[in-house]
Amino acid sequence: MALMLVKFDLKKRVKLAQTVWFMYWFAVMAGVLVLSMGLFFKIELRKRSELMDNNESHFLPNLLILMGIITCGINAFGGKVCYDSLDPTKFVKWKPMLKNFLVFCVCFNALLLVTAVLCFLMRIPLQFTLAEGLRNGMRFYKDTDTPGRCYMKRTLDLMQMEFRCCGNDNFRDWFEIQWVSNRYLDFSAKEVKDRIGSNVDGQYLMDGVPFSCCNPSSPRPCIQYQMTNNSAHYSYDHYTEDLNVWKRGCRDALLSYYGGMMNTIGALVVLVTMLEVAVTVGMQYVHSSLSTLANPEDPESESEGWILEKTVKETFTDIMAKMKAMGKGSKVEEGGEAAGATVS
Repeated sequence: MALMLVKFDLKKRVKLAQTVWFMYWFAVMAGVLVLSMGLFFKIELRKRSELMDNNESHFLPNLLILMGIITCGINAFGGKVCYDSLDPTKFVKWKPMLKNFLVFCVCFNALLLVTAVLCFLMRIPLQFTLAEGLRNGMRFYKDTDTPGRCYMKRTLDLMQMEFRCCGNDNFRDWFEIQWVSNRYLDFSAKEVKDRIGSNVDGQYLMDGVPFSCCNPSSPRPCIQYQMTNNSAHYSYDHYTEDLNVWKRGCRDALLSYYGGMMNTIGALVVLVTMLEVAVTVGMQYVHSSLSTLANPEDPESESEGWILEKTVKETFTDIMAKMKAMGKGSKVEEGGEAAGATVS
């Protein structure tokens, strides 16, 4: 017994074809949207490639771009088939390939769903990529005279101001590295000598942060140096004072930005997948209703449409039987070739 059997007359078939045709072209626009989101995500990754130590993966945006292109292609083709299905004489040329087309659509829908899942899961590897990239970027902040790193200071400053963040995990990360270039240090000064001498690695460390960490909304002038020295500032206690630098770490800020973007894209791909499933079901009804006309020579005769010609269990059994038959056939061919080789 067919699954979800529906009886059709000419009027219902025409209405079905028109509805599915409209859905197909709506799905084409959805494909353009997926393509656009893939391009946008790829551009956003490239914009901050330096902050990810150039280790960011473009597999997912490339996959989204590919899915968008394929979505546009198969839906444009499906729309053309639905349009021609209104005329049985034109539909005849599409009939032999429709079964394979529908199988391809089912596989493509499954791949779309996998793409959506990957969008939601990308946050995990991105977290480690950002952590490593930001850590290295902060170490290179002072290398304004080093080729290949001279723009890192500008990149980090702009990023901290744009995302209102400071450091990797928090502003204290700047206390653990030398972020002032040796070019701007007076090595004859006692303070500089003491700071460098007190550090095992010979770095000039201080309890300060770059200017880009300052919060412009704070009513107090930015305290970016000697942040842990209460006596260095009037009416100041760094334990209780609401510091006027950004407290949020940049890894968390960027992860939230990209994570939100990927969740949005993932939700969009899920919706596109649902639309693709709907148009695939619609096309199956169009195909089956035109293939079962009571009188093929009379376009106005009644017909039946279904999603599956048999029940799910019977269909699955048939598929498994065909796969086993194909497997046995390939083994027989291999055996025949081996026997022929032995005889020769």
